[in-house]
Amino acid sequence: MSRQTLDSLIGATAYDERGEKIGKVKQIYIDNATGSPTWAAVSTGLFSSDSLVPLAGAEHRADDDSLSLHVDKETVKSAPHRDEGGRISPESEQELFRHYHVDPRAAGWNTYGRQPIRPGGDEPMTHGDPEMIRSEEQLRVATESEEVGTARLRKYVVTEEQNVRVPVSHEEVRVEREPITDQDRGRRPEISEEEREVVLHADRVQVDTEAVPVERVRLAVDEVDEERTVTGTVRKEQVETEGIEDDRRRDKR
Repeated sequence: MSRQTLDSLIGATAYDERGEKIGKVKQIYIDNATGSPTWAAVSTGLFSSDSLVPLAGAEHRADDDSLSLHVDKETVKSAPHRDEGGRISPESEQELFRHYHVDPRAAGWNTYGRQPIRPGGDEPMTHGDPEMIRSEEQLRVATESEEVGTARLRKYVVTEEQNVRVPVSHEEVRVEREPITDQDRGRRPEISEEEREVVLHADRVQVDTEAVPVERVRLAVDEVDEERTVTGTVRKEQVETEGIEDDRRRDKR
């Protein structure tokens, strides 16, 4: 089997034995001992890790770029994912064999008439576009209403002095003199003592109080919008590469 043949599998849509869609093929795992493609990593969902499926008995149709597997979808979903940095340890592979009930002696895809290929000494046992998902935490900020205090409206009595100017009047006595007329001259006056009196009046100021309403007072609540800065600590994953000459490919985001 040529690398071109393996390349054609990457991105193919994998289906189970009943024709139900499983996902896209992401990587091909090659047995270092036999050089046969043995496992395929299939992306089964946007937020789930890739699942390893056996290639034994698989059939690739180039016309619709599909890969038919001899397993059912539920078995794939419950399969253990044992990828140790692009390789599968012998212990992990034995666990996968047991899960899928695959005979280790007939696990390679070359069993079905395909020529095996062998990776070089420094090449990983995977073929395809290895990838990983880098995650980071984000602050989720929300607000909730809480009681921060109580406002009361209370009235109380105070006393104060007020000065008010009030107009008042009073009576005063003055003497008026008039000359004697001819009619008065005909009288014969008697010398005697005599007195007259008049009653004088004056305004007296009376002070009293009266309660009258002057204004209406109530408590009103206004909602005021403002911005506050919050600070939190988040974690994020960083990705770096090894064995790549161009250090610019190092991801330090």
